[in-house]
Amino acid sequence: QVQLVESGGGLVQAGGSLRLSCAASGRIFSSYRIGWFRQAPGKAREFVVSVSRSGANTYSIDSMKGRFTASRDNAKNTVYLQMNSLKPEDTAVYYCAAMTRVGGGVEVSEYDYWGQGTQVSVSS
Repeated sequence: QVQLVESGGGLVQAGGSLRLSCAASGRIFSSYRIGWFRQAPGKAREFVVSVSRSGANTYSIDSMKGRFTASRDNAKNTVYLQMNSLKPEDTAVYYCAAMTRVGGGVEVSEYDYWGQGTQVSVSS
């Protein structure tokens, strides 16, 4: 089992940047693929980006590419989400999640463990 804690959220103006962190404890961190999701009020949880176990590969959908970048430091048991050129529509609770199975990691159902989320608010 692994426990995940997100941090780094807050209020930022449109065009600004934030870096979220996801700190993990528990079983060997490097055995999990980590994904970032977000959920705006009244909307379904949405995939943002995932990062492979080694950190060598990331995957994100086209609408997220170029602005959202994930990385990880397995020595620190931490995954990061760098968000640039933020827009008001990026306002949401951002979650990190860990998956044990092999897969693309774009579906909520693929993940076994979730953090509690961190709020990101972007003002216009």
